[in-house]
Amino acid sequence: MHNPSHHRFPWNLDWNLLRTFMVVVEQRGISKAAHFLGLKQPTISFALKRLEQVTEQTLIIRKPNEFTVTRAGQVLYTECATIFGAVSQLPSLMDVDNTELRGHLSIAITSHVISEHFDDFLDRFSNAHPNVTYSFSVSESDEVETMIAQNRASFGICLLSKMPKSLDALVIYREYFGLYCGARHPLFSVKDIDPKALEGEPFVAFQTEAEGGPLEAISHLRARLGLANTWRGVSSSLNEIRRMIMSNIGVGALPLHVAEMDVAAGHLRQLPPYDDLPMIDIYLINNPARRKSDAEAIFLSAVAKEFSAIDISERTYATTRANS
Repeated sequence: MHNPSHHRFPWNLDWNLLRTFMVVVEQRGISKAAHFLGLKQPTISFALKRLEQVTEQTLIIRKPNEFTVTRAGQVLYTECATIFGAVSQLPSLMDVDNTELRGHLSIAITSHVISEHFDDFLDRFSNAHPNVTYSFSVSESDEVETMIAQNRASFGICLLSKMPKSLDALVIYREYFGLYCGARHPLFSVKDIDPKALEGEPFVAFQTEAEGGPLEAISHLRARLGLANTWRGVSSSLNEIRRMIMSNIGVGALPLHVAEMDVAAGHLRQLPPYDDLPMIDIYLINNPARRKSDAEAIFLSAVAKEFSAIDISERTYATTRANS
């Protein structure tokens, strides 16, 4: 039998409660959510209580030193993310009354994406469609994948540990990672570095170098060289990994083409080995289930056409070692 309360649910629900609930889950706490939204903590607590009353479900277990999203809460969060993604598309979907292409492209991107080919494409596309706007948000690769799966951004650019079943992926370029030290490190001025000199060296690492992560190959390289057993510094940001290497917190891995300018300027030095280095693919991902705006559809078609015409060898970035 149909439950009348279910029929009334969408009319009785204050949709702002869903937005607040999303922030509470993503910020992992009521006080953090209040700070994020610029509201007082009791306001957030009251909103969560109202939502639990309307849904007739316990969504979050709140105890001292404990924050747990219940199974019902996890289901609701996933649906909220889908609703948020759909609503965020409305301005672009409704902007259809002009002959010139209009719309907005939201791109979720990981921190160390540097590609001349992609930048050249953006230049040509933006010149061809001057009324299209863009926003780039930086997140870890797994978060980028989640945002695209939840329909919260137009496209994602990230590393992938495995091919997602529900998303389409296009390799936009490949890069090689090498190990580096900064000018403060004793090995920086050594003429010929013996790989054995790296045994026991402290290192800094990307969070995605963990087992099963898209940069796991870097951890295998370190193990082969016998570096220290645990990291001395960790970050999801390439700029902060670079900072820690230069500050001599530890040696670390960087994409060769990204580190090239710092090597030429004398800020970094590549360490051995110089061959058989980890190769990583960088992907453009999109959700085929997303109802794309005209701007999104034309962008995706254009980028796929252009990059399919460029052999992957031309989109593979590597440099030779220097100052060694």
